[in-house]
Amino acid sequence: MKSRRLIAIIALVILSPLAVAHSTSGLISREKLMNIVLAALPGHQLTAVTVTLKPGASAPAHYHEATVFAYVLSGTVQSQLNDQLIQTWQAGDSWIERPGDQHTLTRNPSQQDNATILAVFVAEQNARLTTSGALSSPAK
Repeated sequence: MKSRRLIAIIALVILSPLAVAHSTSGLISREKLMNIVLAALPGHQLTAVTVTLKPGASAPAHYHEATVFAYVLSGTVQSQLNDQLIQTWQAGDSWIERPGDQHTLTRNPSQQDNATILAVFVAEQNARLTTSGALSSPAK
């Protein structure tokens, strides 16, 4: 029941007419769906975005100053956090990233289909949600 409610909320967010799209390159695009202050968690905000990776696209290594819930909306995504094994995620799969986790691989292995992820960030207000590059000591 809870997962159906979450999927319904996600669908409403995705279909929101307030969504704003922008492209970070020809191969990866991000669309900001929502950014709200969390009344139940003072000093924090929730930001929801979709990230679409075109066939064969990879994102550079990065980390977040947020807890991130990632949900694959469509396609296949390969992901690696810290020194863990590479994971392959399909539509309907999800994972959590902790603040400071080093995201060393984000790739669409398909040569013909896009992959789209819903990323929901919970962070302190004005936190830098994504920073490219490597941390000096990744979270474990």
